Amino acid sequence: MNISPKSVRFDEYNMWVTLSDARTLGVPLAWFPKLMRATPEQRNEFELSTWGIHWDDLNEDISVDGLISGRDDMAQHGLPPSC
Repeated sequence: MNISPKSVRFDEYNMWVTLSDARTLGVPLAWFPKLMRATPEQRNEFELSTWGIHWDDLNEDISVDGLISGRDDMAQHGLPPSC
């Protein structure tokens, strides 16, 4: 089954992603430094695809698989979570 993002919203500290299987995932913005540093307007300029979320202006891509497995942006770059 292919699970895709259906909506994305933000609060002060988290990104909330509703998936096609009706789950909603909350992940800390601290996991994604580009999103954490972005303005609210920049965060809301995203595109949904069948596999994830893309922010063209921020050069950021987040996969649904990565969100489900708990992988943050720093893990993709080989950095320890405390960076």
